[in-house]
Amino acid sequence: MLKGRWRTSGGALLRVITVWAVSSLTMLALAGILPDFRLQSGPEDSITDTALTAAWGAGAFGLLSALVWPLLVRALLLVPALVLGLLVFFLNGSLLLVALRLIPAGGGSANPETAVVVAAVMSAVASATSTALAVGDDNAYGRRFSRLAGRRRGNGRGGRRDGTPGTVFLQLDGVGHDVLLAAVRDGVMPHVAAWLGEHPTHRLTPWRTDWSSQTGASQLGILHGSSHDVPAFRWYEKDTGRIMVSNRPGSAAELQRRAVERTADGGLLTLDGASRGNLFSGGADQLALVLSMAARRERANRSRAGYFTYFSDPANAVRTAVSFVAEVGREIGQSVRARLRGDRPRVGRGGLYPFIRAFATVVERDVVVAAVLGDMLAGRTTVYADLVAYDEVAHHSGPHSRDAVQVLARLDRSVGLIARVAELAPRGYRIVLLSDHGQSPGETFESAYGLTLRDLVRAGCGLPVPRRAGRTKSGAEARDAARHAVLGALHRPESEGPGERPAPGSDPIVLASGNLGLVSFPDVPGRMSRERIDRRYPALLRTLADHPGIGFLLVASEEHGSVVLGPGGSEVPVALLEDGGPLAGMGPGAADAVRRADAFPHVADIMVNSMYDPETGEVHAFEEQIGSHGGLGGAQSHPFLLSPLVLSAPVPDGGELVGAERVHRVLRRWLREGSGPQVPVRNGAREGERPPTYAADGVSPGACPAGNEAESS
Repeated sequence: MLKGRWRTSGGALLRVITVWAVSSLTMLALAGILPDFRLQSGPEDSITDTALTAAWGAGAFGLLSALVWPLLVRALLLVPALVLGLLVFFLNGSLLLVALRLIPAGGGSANPETAVVVAAVMSAVASATSTALAVGDDNAYGRRFSRLAGRRRGNGRGGRRDGTPGTVFLQLDGVGHDVLLAAVRDGVMPHVAAWLGEHPTHRLTPWRTDWSSQTGASQLGILHGSSHDVPAFRWYEKDTGRIMVSNRPGSAAELQRRAVERTADGGLLTLDGASRGNLFSGGADQLALVLSMAARRERANRSRAGYFTYFSDPANAVRTAVSFVAEVGREIGQSVRARLRGDRPRVGRGGLYPFIRAFATVVERDVVVAAVLGDMLAGRTTVYADLVAYDEVAHHSGPHSRDAVQVLARLDRSVGLIARVAELAPRGYRIVLLSDHGQSPGETFESAYGLTLRDLVRAGCGLPVPRRAGRTKSGAEARDAARHAVLGALHRPESEGPGERPAPGSDPIVLASGNLGLVSFPDVPGRMSRERIDRRYPALLRTLADHPGIGFLLVASEEHGSVVLGPGGSEVPVALLEDGGPLAGMGPGAADAVRRADAFPHVADIMVNSMYDPETGEVHAFEEQIGSHGGLGGAQSHPFLLSPLVLSAPVPDGGELVGAERVHRVLRRWLREGSGPQVPVRNGAREGERPPTYAADGVSPGACPAGNEAESS
């Protein structure tokens, strides 16, 4: 502990000396540029004398700014904001004039107008230097929030830590149960390891996704209690003629609307909740970087508002900008080394990808973490935040790669920072970590077999196959988040449509969601049956089912309702399906997951799941990803739930937690355990109104947003 204190003190002293040196050089440069600013008492002064004068002046100005400025600001709190903004410059210039007079031998002078300019430049340079030195230093970042918490308590806000505790749900996107265990075992995530150590404070519970093992389905189920009719990350809807894409604002807004309509409830976060960095709002009124709200034109509801709030603080802007540049350089270096080593499997990582990765691992992480810290210091009841950094890197580097492991280490530091700031909050907080899915490794389908799923479908239909196929779009969540952030910065409107319209024609529409493929025939209304497909394209289904890169197909049948087709002529009606036969190796519960998806109104004409090798854990993604998720097969279906022991167990001993909707009910139960019984405010809602709302005992309905209904888990 003593060694750590010495290291902290030494780092702080080094920062002070560096800022002093940079400020001195800035003062020297300004003295050479501005004719009315002098650092010499006479023409006979040497360069050394001038440098010492600058050092004295910079030190005196810095000391006065640190000691006197807070007192001046406190004394002027009653001054109108506009007047105070103008006074800042003159007061800062006055401090510089005083500092110049404190220099031994009177070695400096400036007229008042020049002093204002010099003081402003030196303050900006000192602030930027201090912030740049603190980049990557979470302790320094945490101390800023500690001081903020102290000021809040000093102002009489949040001085007590009693009453009901709050809850922070922190989603580590794409981190599978196996990956978390390995990171804890190998010391990559020490903060999480401490929660599970010799004297554990948390319990680790694996859970199993539905067939659609991706953020759109899982997070919609977790936040809104329904993942019904979300068959994949992207899918074609014949009744509307549109392609739904989970990470597009219009589609996300429509999915959220459908879920609220189905459950008659606003979501998990309707009781004084905050939603940060998510695809869906969860019913929260406090929003930042929420994709389902990005299509709205109301200024307060724009998902990009969180970026402007964060970057309005110059210290945040410098810290994140420097880290962003460093991350771009890190990705380029890692990509070059992987290419030189001849790593396999490998996907392209050029073009804009280094910037997309830096956005996900730096910008979005910093904005979301800062928002969570602010929520805790504000004492909000429930916060749900998504950190997408690992998922983005694992898609392109592999879920077990060194690149992805480094991201896990940085996420662990963010978790530690949130835990430290939680101790300063005006109320106690229970921190729950969870993931929405895992990732399964493997070479892409195109890399393994030399053609895309679209090529294979067209060949089976007897249609021409392009000689040079276009690369399949990646479904990584960070890509569209980055796109919408850029559109926001350029003041470009977001698309408000519920989906994309494909090019007109009768050609099959082939879409990919990790290792899950969807084939739809747009000119055939309703779901096309197996018999009708065979009459129209006799070779298609057997071409797909017998391909070595494909595990099984799901198609409707006029005779059997629906059937699952596998290699070698295997065919099993869905009603008789078990976790074997065509689904052998896909894991327990695979048959139930397929049956559930088969009942969705917008299930594709042909659902295609890639092969899965139980020995290696590998699948073949139908898009450009060597770490993928979206279908059945391996670690992608096994996320985790890490909860404090003070909360009840998610499932009874020996039980299994299956499906995002079940996770939603567990989280609901935990919120009730902290807030007490929920009392209904009104019994129904007219058409167009919000769903029925609830308030915790002792909380006025008018004092906070609508809340959770009482339901058993």
